[in-house]
Amino acid sequence: MVYVSVMELFSIGIGPSSSHTVGPMRAGKRFADALESAALSPDRLRVRLHGSLAATGLGHGTPAAALAGLYGWDPVTCDPVAVPVLWERLADEGELNIRGMRLAYTDVVFEPRARHYGHPNALTFEAYDDDGTLVRAVTYLSIGGGFIQQAGGDEVPAGVAKEPSFSTAAGLLDLCHGTSIAEVAWSEELALGRSEDAVRAGLDAIWNAMNASIEEGIRQEGPLPGGLGAQRRAKTSWESVEGMHAFEGGAEQRLLVYAMAVNEQNAGGGRIVTAPTNGAAGVIPAVIRYAVDLGLGEDGIRGFLLTATAIGSLIKANASISGAEAGCQGEVGSACAMAAAGLTSVWGGTPQQVENAAEIAMEHHLGLTCDPVGGLVQIPCIERNAVAASTALTAARISLMGDGIHMVSLDVVIETMRQTGEDMSSRYKETAEGGLAVNVPYC
Repeated sequence: MVYVSVMELFSIGIGPSSSHTVGPMRAGKRFADALESAALSPDRLRVRLHGSLAATGLGHGTPAAALAGLYGWDPVTCDPVAVPVLWERLADEGELNIRGMRLAYTDVVFEPRARHYGHPNALTFEAYDDDGTLVRAVTYLSIGGGFIQQAGGDEVPAGVAKEPSFSTAAGLLDLCHGTSIAEVAWSEELALGRSEDAVRAGLDAIWNAMNASIEEGIRQEGPLPGGLGAQRRAKTSWESVEGMHAFEGGAEQRLLVYAMAVNEQNAGGGRIVTAPTNGAAGVIPAVIRYAVDLGLGEDGIRGFLLTATAIGSLIKANASISGAEAGCQGEVGSACAMAAAGLTSVWGGTPQQVENAAEIAMEHHLGLTCDPVGGLVQIPCIERNAVAASTALTAARISLMGDGIHMVSLDVVIETMRQTGEDMSSRYKETAEGGLAVNVPYC
């Protein structure tokens, strides 16, 4: 199973992390909903956060997200401002009543050294009767991009074609005789049972949410939450480049501001789109908005997103989009490859040139670590998205200067990324135990 629906790969949610915020919220909701469906009425709940979800969970809002899910909140529709308040309430009041079940502050347990089922991002929900008898316990793996998987079970939600037409980039190119990668992805969406109108509506909703995060981001100012003291810069940066002409470098300058605006929104816990993760959420929206500024229309935006989805599906299936599994090469590297592919496509590139653009972008992110200061998706994440957006633009331009023939294939680079992620020390994979996370003083 390879192709992931555009509606799943680009899911509307909240910041600051798809694996640490969106995934745990979905897991909590799934657990509590299952209790209700089974007509179970336990007295008490417990939440255990394992591995990276415990190590950097407070900075990523994981406890609050898990609580929101237990209440039945959904990352697509919830009020982002209300989510962190839940953890504050639990700390202040000592206990909450969640759907008739008690959860004490001490019932949220952090286990940073624990790994379950070999995965760095896991959390367990437990339900007990009033006599202390365990009624149900389920462990979920948050596997990146907001996707969750019940330990020992299938990925949830599915969002994957049962019989995909391709499993490699080479196989994808074999399908592109007289057709584009976007058209192949379109066919995959329809094979999932969606109507053409539903796919168009979904694509438009994704772009509208992306663009809204840009617009909101360039209006906000002040310090970002978390205690690090990092200041929002997109607003003042926007004011300095808004009126610049393209020949003065204005388009490229605005590209950088767009990426920072989205990731400042993410760092602030605002509404964003996983693209394919929250930590990398600014790259693709920034590149699309750059193309829109230069005249890209509605159909072009849809084609961009579909092309990016096909590339992202390959990376997710054959390597990883999770920072906890592969480091930031899996997050920002993947987003950069997807953005480069989408831009090359809408600029008239052949499928071979699109594949080349994705390969260039990913190749130059190999080995990129995930070591956020203070466990917050702020430094170096915000600037890193801006740099990656610029790299995507460069990769598209280089690929369009050639004929699509190149030495290193996208399949080889994806496999190399997977191997590099396996070899990378866990200290550099979203645990805040190495790199900038320990070398930059944080109090």
